[in-house]
Amino acid sequence: MFDISSAFHRILQDVEISPPLAAILALTQLIEHSDAGTMFELVKALNDGAEALKNQASNPISLNAGCELFIAFVTLFPHDSANFADLKTELVRQGQNYAAEGLTYRKKIAELAFGFIKDGSILTHSYSRVVMQTLLLAHRRKRISVFVTEARPRGLGIKTAEALTAAGVPSTVILDSAVAYVMDKVDFVLVGSEAVVESGGLVNAVGSNQIAIIARAANKPFYALAESYKFHRLFPLSQYDLPSHNSKILSFPRPLLADRPTTMNSSPTPPTNESSTPTSNHPDLNPPRITQEQISQNNPDVDYTRPDLISLVFSDVGSLTPEGVSQYLVGMFAG
Repeated sequence: MFDISSAFHRILQDVEISPPLAAILALTQLIEHSDAGTMFELVKALNDGAEALKNQASNPISLNAGCELFIAFVTLFPHDSANFADLKTELVRQGQNYAAEGLTYRKKIAELAFGFIKDGSILTHSYSRVVMQTLLLAHRRKRISVFVTEARPRGLGIKTAEALTAAGVPSTVILDSAVAYVMDKVDFVLVGSEAVVESGGLVNAVGSNQIAIIARAANKPFYALAESYKFHRLFPLSQYDLPSHNSKILSFPRPLLADRPTTMNSSPTPPTNESSTPTSNHPDLNPPRITQEQISQNNPDVDYTRPDLISLVFSDVGSLTPEGVSQYLVGMFAG
């Protein structure tokens, strides 16, 4: 039996392939292995496969965008039901061709965004392949320097800074909490995306929203780069409408000390010397320790940035205002 989750993770081993494209390729493989004999059965199999991918991902937003796009394409694709096997073969070919074409979108976006980049300093957040390609292109033709946020909890900003430094781009890592401190030194903010949603807002690595708010307060442009396969028919009204949000995020765990059993007859043993320092061996004097792993598990991976905080979205379909993204999404899924 075909395991779509295994196929998805195997495809993702190619570092150039992002989750939406990996989802599209996994769904094309599902079609190849499917014994569906009607369009209804095929679309049901694709929806079941997309649900399986969603359930195994802690952050399903970007892969959902890819699944949604491909299933809409399959549903709207003109077909002859009398020759369904040939139709499935054609759908597989179309899906593979789209994924191959999708790998060229970053170059298109980099060339489009390049026209808005002047000599100066840029602030970026976390790690994004399309942002990296844009910055490297700008470095070859302009004099730029880059401030990169640390991007906790995953710390992917360090990966960005290391890659930029290796390419000869002047860059420095700043604390997430130092964004307001550094904002006056940058000309604009440039970030990638997990998804651009129907409102024209942005879903990206957590911290993007507060950077956008600070950029707006400092009157600095906030630009987002997004391949069109990351356009997602999602309309969050707040952070808590995102599919990645769950009850564990920002929860208040039960204090560890409250879990210790107590008895009515227990009483503290007085120290033998009043001036002696309490030792850490005494269980009641050991405060609970909070680890970075616990902090990460209790915090979101992504957040939502409102469209009014975004100056422009650069995509393979052009430079769009947030309102333009909404109009494009409506047209894309209208057939």
